[in-house]
Amino acid sequence: MDEAKNRTAPWWRSAVIYQVYIRSFADGNGDGVGDLTGLRARLPYLRSLGVDAVWITPWYRSPMADHGYDVADYRDIDPLFGTLPEAVELIREAHALGLRVIPDIVPNHTSDRHEWFRAALTAGPGSPERHRYVFRRGRGEDGAQPPNNWQSVFGGPAWTRVVEPDGRMGEWYLHLFTPQQPDLNWHHPEVREEFEAVLRFWFARGVDGFRIDVAHGLVKHPDLPDLPELPDITDGRPVASAGPGIAVDSGGTAEYPGPLPAHGAVPTPEQHAGHPHWDRDEVHEIYRGWRRVADEFPGERAFVAEAWVDSPRRLAAYLRREHLHTAFNFDFLMSSWDARRLRQVIDTTLDTLGTVGAPATWVLSNHDVVRHPSRFGRPAARWAPGESYRAKGPLDLPLGLRRARAAALLMLALPGGAYIYQGEELGLAEVEDLPEEVLQDPIWERSGHTERGRDGCRVPIPWSGLKPPFGFSPGNATRQPWLPQPQSWQDLTVEAQTGNATSMLELYRRALCLRREHPALGDGTLTWLAEPEGVLAFTREPGFGCVVNLSDTACPVPEHRRALLASGPLQEGRLPPDTALWYGR
Repeated sequence: MDEAKNRTAPWWRSAVIYQVYIRSFADGNGDGVGDLTGLRARLPYLRSLGVDAVWITPWYRSPMADHGYDVADYRDIDPLFGTLPEAVELIREAHALGLRVIPDIVPNHTSDRHEWFRAALTAGPGSPERHRYVFRRGRGEDGAQPPNNWQSVFGGPAWTRVVEPDGRMGEWYLHLFTPQQPDLNWHHPEVREEFEAVLRFWFARGVDGFRIDVAHGLVKHPDLPDLPELPDITDGRPVASAGPGIAVDSGGTAEYPGPLPAHGAVPTPEQHAGHPHWDRDEVHEIYRGWRRVADEFPGERAFVAEAWVDSPRRLAAYLRREHLHTAFNFDFLMSSWDARRLRQVIDTTLDTLGTVGAPATWVLSNHDVVRHPSRFGRPAARWAPGESYRAKGPLDLPLGLRRARAAALLMLALPGGAYIYQGEELGLAEVEDLPEEVLQDPIWERSGHTERGRDGCRVPIPWSGLKPPFGFSPGNATRQPWLPQPQSWQDLTVEAQTGNATSMLELYRRALCLRREHPALGDGTLTWLAEPEGVLAFTREPGFGCVVNLSDTACPVPEHRRALLASGPLQEGRLPPDTALWYGR
């Protein structure tokens, strides 16, 4: 991007941000788990890749019931990953390389090992300590039934009963995820004050922003009403709404038709009106406060929301003036390989976010969803907010990879910013055959071993060598990686792909280099071109064009002066199916 554009537009409007799932990025001490030492050593790789910032999944002190999304201390680093001084040094080193740092923050819930929750258990019913969380007396005789019919996103009831200090069975506490993740009471001023203090703690240590986990889920209706029962399309039994694609029968058994689309969940449009715990309007007051905190610090500190909502209009509400800066575009992530659907999502996103002056952020994969080469390598599956991805048919991985290459060029050519999930630049597919004995996602246990969960997209990435651990761990490692890597990844390591002009890695490097240099790319607008059905083509000023062939036949390319980059070889001047082209006009 040209210097004038860089000077006038905030960095977050155009940034390409690389997601590091810290457990699986690089192991520096040889214990089989990624850490800060490994990440620091690989910062030059991220710089050479051409990204602008790195988002790091939770690094805080945690018992790891949900791999860090159960936080016991928001002001310290878990020893599994390193130390607080190491984190501060990582931020400094990243800044020296021109990379910004965005850690995760987890405000919907804490760990059950957090000092607040331990104090709440000790203090007993009605205490100020319990008011920081959502404790309620149960229903029925002696309060033996949960306070309402809400269900955990990970399966089973969203309530757990505690043993009171006097030894009797007592109140229940809410956990929309695992029992080890009690939900906070965001109606309590002390909760709001604490998280603003946590933001200041990390901003003072140099972080450039935060990714907000379950940003849509903080506020619950104070009366905690039951969710309405919905018809079960499988056998006609009534079910309670539980989240994305989860059907819960009247006995409380979760039936997962497929992997969760994300760590969070969202009601369907039919369920949204007055939903008691997702995307409530009161959440925006919290984020206005957070924006004021960010604005206290220099350097354009920014937030990105993980907000699973039922419409672009609801998403735009998070991004109004004096609210959050950006939000993930899950409509784009969940779109099938279909030109009409993709154009609809792109147009609606740009139009709706434009009304509040917010940029789009495009994303194809993350640590909560099936990797997109595996999704694109199968027939289109019905997948939408309130539902979960269901794989259809056998995997055609070469097809999935061709489409993934084209999708990368489409994503990086669109106006706004983009997110890259670690390993997508290597063409990694979902690992679908992990042995059951190695599965660690809490979904596996909570579903009664009926759903494998998200481990398949979290396998440690390969760096070098011909056999596992493929450079993920040092040569003197004492343990194997926490999830096993496929032997077939020997051809997908960074080492193997570097310098190979046809590799996925070199495609990403060239695309990111062009994106940084070309004045048309990043924030801005686009103009659609008339093209045959199944083809997306647009121009961006000055002098850039992109065409993506999602049809079954080769198509002509628009008139152009020179080709800049193609996701695959052209055929006598025509664009083959599942191929994208960047060109200069």
